[in-house]
Amino acid sequence: MPDTPAPVDVCPLEALPDGGVVRYDGPGTTAPVSVFNVDGELYAIDDTCSHAAESLADGWVEDCAVECPRHASAFDLRTGVPSGPPATSPVRTHRVEVVGGRVLVHVGVPRG
Repeated sequence: MPDTPAPVDVCPLEALPDGGVVRYDGPGTTAPVSVFNVDGELYAIDDTCSHAAESLADGWVEDCAVECPRHASAFDLRTGVPSGPPATSPVRTHRVEVVGGRVLVHVGVPRG
């Protein structure tokens, strides 16, 4: 069984209020990851739109989806699946947990 990478420490929980988003591009990732707080539930996805090199952290969140600010494809924060064109490929989701008041993301471990 392969080793599971250690989770990355993204931010303190208080830095991610309801409706907030934090973009993380640091050690433990090969590409930026964004963590969204939707009604107290945390969701982590790859930050870059699968259609265009646009940061999803700059998009608009409605219900449990984020809309890309460039071409309006929306990605479900639970599954990473786009709502429709122009994006056709999903973005990865990542497991999130809060430990000791810190938001940890298990990069590469799908939300379960």
